[in-house]
Amino acid sequence: MKTSMLEYCKTILSKVSFNHKLYFKEYKKSSSWLSAKERYELKKWLRDNNILPLRESKQS
Repeated sequence: MKTSMLEYCKTILSKVSFNHKLYFKEYKKSSSWLSAKERYELKKWLRDNNILPLRESKQS
């Protein structure tokens, strides 16, 4: 079964969410690979699944 780039990015980001620096590095790479629509879907998926929310990530 072929995996879409969006699904691949979701998998990677969910696996590296334990490390802020690595997460943002992978998020930046993912953003460069995806179309605008896919980036929107990825952001929505990250927020909906509470995987290191993009805006609140620096809170500790």
